[in-house]
Amino acid sequence: MKQYLIIGGSSGIGKELVNQLSLSGNEIIGTFNKTKPIDEKANVQFHHLNVLDETLSLDFLPEELAGLVYCPGSINLRPFERILPEDFERDYKLQVIGAIKIIQLVLPRLRKSENASIILFSTVAAQIGLPFHTQVSASKGAIEGLTKALAAELAPKIRVNCIAPSLTNTPLAASLLNTEQKLEANSLRHPLKRIGTVEDIANMAIFLLSEKTSWITGQILHVDGGMSTIKI
Repeated sequence: MKQYLIIGGSSGIGKELVNQLSLSGNEIIGTFNKTKPIDEKANVQFHHLNVLDETLSLDFLPEELAGLVYCPGSINLRPFERILPEDFERDYKLQVIGAIKIIQLVLPRLRKSENASIILFSTVAAQIGLPFHTQVSASKGAIEGLTKALAAELAPKIRVNCIAPSLTNTPLAASLLNTEQKLEANSLRHPLKRIGTVEDIANMAIFLLSEKTSWITGQILHVDGGMSTIKI
């Protein structure tokens, strides 16, 4: 039985990832901030954690971890002129500094595993550039740089990869998909003519956590319906 830590595992992609990993017989330690989980499973435990707190304690973790997935994020789409520097800073603290703090705390536990894997999340907007995406792209661009540098530094013991989705049907993106018109318009922007599902992204995360990807590290995996590479 392998043990995985899912930061932000009570909603969206994190929730789906917890469900799939637990069904495979793994032991999952998930964290939540605002959305407290309802379902209880014998091999899943949840702990409250706010990555923005000045001090973090992960004393509830086991001595060894096979993988870490950092899911917290935000989607704030506004014209650049209307975004305050403090807004950029807030996103950076959540998506980059939070990830850095967690990784530093769990490294000793990951090093005890034979095939440890860290998974971070970016966005298709960091690859292709989209209007009104400066706030999210700034933070996620930093995550992509962190992924590559960290993968180099932690090799060969720990693999580090990043998943860069396009628009995915999660609570975080609810305001962008709350009408049939918005759903259809966003679907048509993608070569595969649909938006992503939490299963699409969780499937890739599970693949990257597995031994099947033991020769993959430092990669930005675009799970985006072809949006970053195909023009039709």
